[in-house]
Amino acid sequence: MPRYIEGDFLPPKGRFAICVARFNAFITEELVKGAVDTLVRHGVADGDIDVYRCPGTYELPALTRRVADSRTYVGIITLGAVIRGGTPHFDYVAGESAKGIGTVAFNATAAVTFGVLTCDTVEQAIDRAGVKAGNKGAEAAAACIEMVNLHVKLAALTEGKRS
Repeated sequence: MPRYIEGDFLPPKGRFAICVARFNAFITEELVKGAVDTLVRHGVADGDIDVYRCPGTYELPALTRRVADSRTYVGIITLGAVIRGGTPHFDYVAGESAKGIGTVAFNATAAVTFGVLTCDTVEQAIDRAGVKAGNKGAEAAAACIEMVNLHVKLAALTEGKRS
């Protein structure tokens, strides 16, 4: 019989960081509200949540790396909103932020989740920030809680092998 190891939504121990882009703040601030609400509803104290803001989504990977390097947090949630315009700027910002945050997540000891919206229209972004399609900030926070708890389980398995 296989053994299944997965995260859960029990109240995690430790601090959480939310790294958020200020650009498109009318969207990203709704994502922050959703993320904070989800963390608190799952037992994270307000005082264990720090929100870091950077100018735009392109700057998120560098901020996230520095926050991860501090080793202060068990979970880091990244939030931003890139909305397609009439130039290729969207492709560069969306691609580089995704690649950069992915690299940080791969190398970090903390759980890092991706809550960056990449939308074709403002309406799509509004819908994903809580109007019609749920709040993607809340979803990124829930994923972060699950990953933090999975990291704890993996660490316990690793410690068990060392004994």
